[in-house]
Amino acid sequence: MKIGIEAQRIFRKNKHGMDYVVLQEIKELQQMDLTNEYYVFVKPGEDHCVESSKNVHIIELNCPTYPLWEQWALPRAVKKYGIEILHCTSNTAPIWCDIPLVLTLHDIIFLEPRDRQQQKMSRYQDMGRTYRRFIVPRIIMNCKRIITVSNFEKHNIIDHFHLDSKRITMLYNSYDEAFCIQKNWERDITRYIDTPDYFFILGNTDYRKNTANMIIAYANYLKLSKIKRKLLITSLTKDYINQILSDNGINNIREQIVLTDYLPFSDLPSIYHHAFCFLFASLREGFGIPILESMACGTPVITSNTSSMPEVAGQDAILVNPEKSDEITEMMLRLETDKDFYERQRAVGFERAKLFSWRKTAENLLKLYHEVYQETHK
Repeated sequence: MKIGIEAQRIFRKNKHGMDYVVLQEIKELQQMDLTNEYYVFVKPGEDHCVESSKNVHIIELNCPTYPLWEQWALPRAVKKYGIEILHCTSNTAPIWCDIPLVLTLHDIIFLEPRDRQQQKMSRYQDMGRTYRRFIVPRIIMNCKRIITVSNFEKHNIIDHFHLDSKRITMLYNSYDEAFCIQKNWERDITRYIDTPDYFFILGNTDYRKNTANMIIAYANYLKLSKIKRKLLITSLTKDYINQILSDNGINNIREQIVLTDYLPFSDLPSIYHHAFCFLFASLREGFGIPILESMACGTPVITSNTSSMPEVAGQDAILVNPEKSDEITEMMLRLETDKDFYERQRAVGFERAKLFSWRKTAENLLKLYHEVYQETHK
């Protein structure tokens, strides 16, 4: 088979969830499958995180915008290289595609109604949402197979598009093995924060990430805690944080919050490991890779009892109602005051993380490619 994999953004320096998913899948396929030919289509960037090998060809396509790259440059390249199956990995795909199409639809959050708070999306986020809302309904029926990343999301997609469940395959995400290697936990963190045992939030301006409510929970924690651990937040500006503090009348906690820019991937395991607790109380997730990353580094996670997060974290994890800041605060304090509970959560997390594997995901992905090929080449 000649398999094309769309991986437009994996060479960009500041990667995000979907970029890491396809990157890990490519790396696993590169190691385990030496028979089929792979053509990985990327946009030029600073971080050449995967290299061509005997049967894996990295093809750089230069195009000024995401839509033009996907709707014009990608179909031309697919035709040029004689691709027999195209796997688009980031929710969207070319509208005009005359070969069998596999689509990874991580979630359909972008199709759900927005409330007034969500109107605060950045222009970039809003343009991405508009593009996905336009493209996905137009390509969904053309897909030979749709991949999604949790059973929760699988049922959402089936219900929304009224699809036959046989057309949708659920393949769990996993986490990089770097988070399991103890030497990666000992990297110097002092350039980010001057003391370990902090609460940690991966910052994001998307409303569904619930950053404001977690900061409110932290403010309540500071009122009740005798220890008063600091809070480390990544990737958010001082202005953004100051606005949250001002809106909620909690400016007095600013000195307890440490802000840092986007964290290099190499430093993340150590940042997780040295944290006292990772806060990931999102309103909505299609999967939630950071839950597993933190667990693999031995750090308890407070996450949400909504959407896919209980499915990923397991029923023994700390699950809260993300809209109730007092529940988040209660668990922060319990971890701090109940040593047995804290150690139990560390142990539960270690064991839970072991259930997920990129190799297993890639094996099932390869099986799916074979099924699609056989169905379309009878």
